[in-house]
Amino acid sequence: MQPTGHLRGDAVHVAGDARQRFHDSGGYGRPLDGDEIALSRVEAAHLLFRGDLSGVAIGADGDGEVGFERFFVESAAAADRFAVRYLVYADLRDRGFYLSPAREPWPGGDVDAPDAVDFVAYERGSTPDTGNVKYPVQVVGERESLPAAGLAGRTLAVVDEESDITYFAATGGVISGATDYEPPDRLTGVLLADRVVVWDAPEGLYERGFYGQPLTGRAAAVEGAVQLSLVEAASLAADGVLSLSASVGTAGDSPSEGAAEADGPAAAVVARGRDVEGERFDRRLAVYKRLREADAVPKTGFKFGADFRTYLDVETVEDLPHSEHLVRVVEGDHRFSPRELSLDVRLAGGVRKEMVFALTAVEGGDSGGGSNTARDADVEWLSIGRLTP
Repeated sequence: MQPTGHLRGDAVHVAGDARQRFHDSGGYGRPLDGDEIALSRVEAAHLLFRGDLSGVAIGADGDGEVGFERFFVESAAAADRFAVRYLVYADLRDRGFYLSPAREPWPGGDVDAPDAVDFVAYERGSTPDTGNVKYPVQVVGERESLPAAGLAGRTLAVVDEESDITYFAATGGVISGATDYEPPDRLTGVLLADRVVVWDAPEGLYERGFYGQPLTGRAAAVEGAVQLSLVEAASLAADGVLSLSASVGTAGDSPSEGAAEADGPAAAVVARGRDVEGERFDRRLAVYKRLREADAVPKTGFKFGADFRTYLDVETVEDLPHSEHLVRVVEGDHRFSPRELSLDVRLAGGVRKEMVFALTAVEGGDSGGGSNTARDADVEWLSIGRLTP
């Protein structure tokens, strides 16, 4: 005959030989006095579903024994997000993992895990007593949102409306490249509405450094002309490489020579970037500069719905490798919707790239301080990919 549990507060106590039967052999619950154990609601529901418990007494006097269905409904009403947490717990158990709630006084409570983590799953063959944690699991419903900050190191278990579960691994770190190219000492360009043209760019600017895009065409009589994006131009100007000979404003304006240099080329390009893109330009510029400083080459990720794609080791454009990452720039306090996250990760995986989010905290400022603001901004890298536990 299977034992009966007794609900005590938010835990189910099981006596008899429960320690040997459930904890020692299956990693369920936490030991109490003697052979008694305490189970979390999710653990108790799983044992009820398997038929390893005959029922749970939920009355104040130890009466009112209920089975799985009633206990599940009662727990869903009493415990936050019980239903989705149960689904993930049962799925990982079926995959061969032992799990513990990631909170005191349960065995997983002494693991260094954020409050948002629901369970810790131990390496296969490990038990809560050995403590070798494989996955700190945060359970997320499809319609919830989750903050981007602090996600690194967690396993996200997203439960959709049909109770299917998708797992994601979130990791931190940096993007580091091996591109060996130094821009020339001086370049001169013309600031147009949303780009900069350098008319006499050295060949290596594009061919070796992968800056900009050449103005090309059949039977072209003009050579050496390269169009730079505003983030490329702002980065080069901030480094003292790019100066401006003229600036073109809105349609119908005449080019103004010298006016572009009034506050310096970097300020002029940043101001134009803010005009056409708003404050998002500062965040993208901060990430662009970090990538260039790390010897990676960022190029537009527009075709992939991202801010940048990256090349880690560029020798020549003629022998260009595949890009390794898609980078999307978000604010430091950004909150993901699981649908948004799934879409980005799925797209990156479909084109054999790693999805990286660049969390940026850029202070506001006038155009004169824009380049320094971007240079000094904090950037946190967050890589998220699909996971099969």
